[in-house]
Amino acid sequence: MTTTTTVRPPRRPNFLDQYLLRGPGSPRLQKLTAAQFMDVWAHYDSDSNGFIEGSELDGFLHEFLAAVMNLPNPEAIPKRTLDELKRSFMEEYDVNHDGKIEIKELAQLLPLDENFFLLFRFNNPLESSVEFMRIWKQFDKDFSGYIEADELKDFLRAVILRSNSSAVIDDDRLLEYTDSILRIFDTNKDGKLQLSEMAQLLPVRENFLNRAVFKASTRGAQASPKGQKGSLRTLTAQDVETVFLLYDRDGNGMIENEELYGLCKDLLELAKSDYDMDDLEAFHDAIINGCDINHDGKINQKELTMILLAIAKTAAEEESKEIDSTAAASTP
Repeated sequence: MTTTTTVRPPRRPNFLDQYLLRGPGSPRLQKLTAAQFMDVWAHYDSDSNGFIEGSELDGFLHEFLAAVMNLPNPEAIPKRTLDELKRSFMEEYDVNHDGKIEIKELAQLLPLDENFFLLFRFNNPLESSVEFMRIWKQFDKDFSGYIEADELKDFLRAVILRSNSSAVIDDDRLLEYTDSILRIFDTNKDGKLQLSEMAQLLPVRENFLNRAVFKASTRGAQASPKGQKGSLRTLTAQDVETVFLLYDRDGNGMIENEELYGLCKDLLELAKSDYDMDDLEAFHDAIINGCDINHDGKINQKELTMILLAIAKTAAEEESKEIDSTAAASTP
């Protein structure tokens, strides 16, 4: 009689085990350096799309729970237990509720080197794109249109010191932070941050021009008189004044300098997500050439009204096309 021996494949090692501190009591993860954190991110974001999601998220949760619970085999966690823990985990850490883990969300979960952790918790998001453009101007010291590695290092130092004025940061550690931030946000891998990449690192609370008042709504279109598709009637003088005051930060009655570039940045983001300073300058020039009626290089409230009406009109036309396309597709 022949005895058959079943050979089981070796259990895959838990990637997080290398970062465990073992001793009295339960094991715990050590504080990760910037480089170690990036290694963890790269391991679990296996498709490099900027999210830990789907099977990547399940794999991370299996290994994270097995590590902190001191389980020799992540697969030993029952599915029901994992599902319950996953739901609780996502409620706590999935800040934007998109069912994925972004790198800033992972940074809230894993223990990090204190100063590196501060980079994910600086007073963020910014209030407006006007504030963003002021920061951009401050750190793009050579006016190259990019935040290069040395400028990024100065920015990161300023962020850390603003959060903790007594922080001690040596140059080698700061260089490690800079390299890590570039690995995260330098999507085109040119060794510097263009405008849209910096906007990911330093997001604003709200693009004011994304407010519903500047968008035609299907409900409005359906309520309009026959043959009238979309609606601009919701855009009032008060709406225009409110937006004007949001960009006219110094209250001098004009949108100018960083205020105007902030407005242009918000306008540009309505059309594209990948942009650099050349794109913004071209858009700025187009706005000045097309809407600056008195040719003073600034935008007043009357000129802003023209811009906002154009946004609302474009939104109405795009929605009208979408409604027509949907109706045509549903017609037998």
